[in-house]
Amino acid sequence: MALARSHANKWQSLVARTVPRHDEAMPFSIAAEPDRSLPLRDSAARSRNASETRGRQFDVDLRAAPFTLDDDAVTWVESTITSMSLEEKIGQLFINHNDDYSREYLDGVLENFHVGGMRYRPGPSAAVQEHIRYAQSKTRIPLLVASNPEMGGAGSCDDGTFVSTHLQAGSHPDRTIARRMGQVAGVETTALGCNWAFAPIVDIHYNWRNTVVSTRAFGNTPEIVVERAKEYFDGISESATACAIKHFPGDGVDERDQHVVTSYNTLGFEEWNRTYGHVYREMIDHGVQSIMAGHIGAPGLSRHFRPAMADADILPATLSPELLQDLLRGDLGFNGLILTDATQMVGLTQAGKRKDLVPATIAAGCDMFLFFRNPAEDFRYMLDGYSTGVITEQRLHDALRRILALKASLGLHRRPADQLVPPVEALGVIGSEAHRAVAAEIADRTVTLVKDTAGNLPITPTTHRRIRLYGISGDADFTRTDPLAYLDTVKEELEAAGFEVHLFRTAGQRQAEGEKGMNFMRILSEEATGDYPDKYDAALVFANVKGFAQEAAIRIKWSTPLAAEIPWYAAEVPTVFVSLNQPNHLIDVPMVRTAIHAHAGSREAIRATIDKIQGRSGFEGTFNENVFCDSFDTRL
Repeated sequence: MALARSHANKWQSLVARTVPRHDEAMPFSIAAEPDRSLPLRDSAARSRNASETRGRQFDVDLRAAPFTLDDDAVTWVESTITSMSLEEKIGQLFINHNDDYSREYLDGVLENFHVGGMRYRPGPSAAVQEHIRYAQSKTRIPLLVASNPEMGGAGSCDDGTFVSTHLQAGSHPDRTIARRMGQVAGVETTALGCNWAFAPIVDIHYNWRNTVVSTRAFGNTPEIVVERAKEYFDGISESATACAIKHFPGDGVDERDQHVVTSYNTLGFEEWNRTYGHVYREMIDHGVQSIMAGHIGAPGLSRHFRPAMADADILPATLSPELLQDLLRGDLGFNGLILTDATQMVGLTQAGKRKDLVPATIAAGCDMFLFFRNPAEDFRYMLDGYSTGVITEQRLHDALRRILALKASLGLHRRPADQLVPPVEALGVIGSEAHRAVAAEIADRTVTLVKDTAGNLPITPTTHRRIRLYGISGDADFTRTDPLAYLDTVKEELEAAGFEVHLFRTAGQRQAEGEKGMNFMRILSEEATGDYPDKYDAALVFANVKGFAQEAAIRIKWSTPLAAEIPWYAAEVPTVFVSLNQPNHLIDVPMVRTAIHAHAGSREAIRATIDKIQGRSGFEGTFNENVFCDSFDTRL
């Protein structure tokens, strides 16, 4: 491709891209802009500092925030680097994705690649903890062990507590919901032996079409993101955990998912500074230890530092020294550790050949490389990058100091290997009754009534006993969970409440169950009959549509053409649409007049929603304008 060819011969000079910057902002287009009137703090001083430091590499200060190491810790960092072989130094740059729990697998990873950190595929908490314990026992230098506790303990182990999504934590006036989510996340992940959280997410959901962060952003303004991210950080920091905020320079402007394509933050420099820059500056000042760079390009920011840059030279942040060094290290003054997002993502790999990309991330200013694609190949590519000078001695050792400083800031260097992971008894907090109670309370407080313009609510077993229940989902995501499994929970909770539930089955489901001759026309002719209101008193539609990391945008995909589950019946009986995931479904179902955002497919969220549909408790959750998707008919 043209972009790959353009960069094929440029990797060695990547960090030398230094030309005078200018202050013209690039144009951008967002259909409905939220208020972005935050003051640009100390703009003149930052401009002077940037002029003085542009093009430099910023070496770490081990005694300054966020590491604030004492003399003993600094000595440990320096002596450890001196004691390492070249292969061990290169290995420290990598964070392995542990796809196998066997000891033989871990032995191979640690002995052959000397990795500095790991993230594992979640499983049962006991298996995860034992896996981490063995890994720490087999490495000379303690490991950073990362997890993805974006929603509490869930995401770190199969039996962890789902507390809330980021959007859910931002949808209620009570800011402490985010703190409690962080607290549960910290307690449960440290019980496993984790010490590094790839959270909180500090993206701003400006574009309703963006679905990769729609539920993973606290909201659509920098104010709500800063407020809730600080709460989460403070909550998880009560445990011995470092945080990696993500995804610099900021997702939520482009509608695409950087897992499958490079996406772009198209704000101009001044506009970015007032929004995303404000968020990053506040979180850096608040003490965040590490920042995950996204595979997200930023033309306006890159050209602020390199005005003559051609379109073909705009690279994702993970490869851009002007974003990592001039902006993040220079303008924002970040002294902590920078890691890449997952490096199998096409947002990175479409930029060039893997052998060039691997060392180019470190040369550009990243300190750690998240996940091998092929371990032996990637390790060799990184080693070759050092040998050929793409990664300089200065850059390698600065990265190593930051990696070891993060470990020392957590006190890992002071603890014997057999004390880096808690005892088995610590697992009692995982999914505990107390944590489930927190989740149930938050679910009840955050269920959101988006609209009820037809006055359909309340719907109770007394007034609307016979319920036609529809389930909408996408394909299974990378968790490989059954995308329609939540419907069993919905049916159970409705029946427990006293409703008579009639579950709709698609043509595909009926054919799988052995019925012959199933097709969309037959199903529609059976379902859409004039006696529908005689058979059912109300229709409830529960949608759990996911597609994260699988497609560039997520919308409802019906089971067949002219699918019988499309809400034609909203004109026949009271119909309630409940989203258990994405907040943007009204663009596809504008005909429904009652819409609820329950945020999650957990039993707690489903139970709370059914309670509120019946009028047994009130709706406390709030929403932002993204739910209406810039269309008038979604408000009707």
